[in-house]
Amino acid sequence: MKSWRYQGARDRDLKRRERRRSTRRETGLVGALFSLCWWLYVRFYLKLFHRLEVLGRENLPREPGFIMVSNHSSHLDTLVLAAALPLRWNGHVFPVAAGDTFFNRPETAWFAANFLNALPLWRSRASAHALAELRERVIVAEEVLILFPEGTRSRDGKMAPFKSGIGRLVAGSPVQIVPAKIQGAFEAYAADRKVPRPHPITLRLGPALSFSDLSDDREGWNAIARDLKTAVEMLD
Repeated sequence: MKSWRYQGARDRDLKRRERRRSTRRETGLVGALFSLCWWLYVRFYLKLFHRLEVLGRENLPREPGFIMVSNHSSHLDTLVLAAALPLRWNGHVFPVAAGDTFFNRPETAWFAANFLNALPLWRSRASAHALAELRERVIVAEEVLILFPEGTRSRDGKMAPFKSGIGRLVAGSPVQIVPAKIQGAFEAYAADRKVPRPHPITLRLGPALSFSDLSDDREGWNAIARDLKTAVEMLD
């Protein structure tokens, strides 16, 4: 990570409700301590209840400043990906969640922001400005974003095509993307289940990819989405 320098918080001008719903939100001291306790519990839960196994940790970049993408079939997926990262990165890891699902109601927004450290991306209006803010968080602030390019959880456990939004986010930029594949989460906690069941989960991490040479247009976005889906599928 870069050497320390003072910089005012990006969300200092936002009210509390606006801060939770903003891609500029930062983690304060209290939030970082709260998050640390939460993720210690999550790691214990995943190891004990789901016997989580992580393969390919050597493929993770040495420091934050990249994006993780994965298949998506369970609410456990975010927990699994974040738990695979070094605990010292606590406060630098931000899952990107559907704003229209997790940030429309105060109670779900509070949980998503305080427990998951999630940032909202509004599927119905993913503006170029919002994507630029997320990209800046990776390149300038050296943070880790967790994204599910399918856009929603699979209802049958099969992977759907990746949407071009991931291409809009990284095309023509130096952002590294780590492909990941989660197996067992659908059986443990599918979308139609009320509570999880103790099924083993395996996470496979692939080598980081970059798409700095692809054009920032629809053709480039679609090519990135296809290539990332293929990279995830090949992690068997």
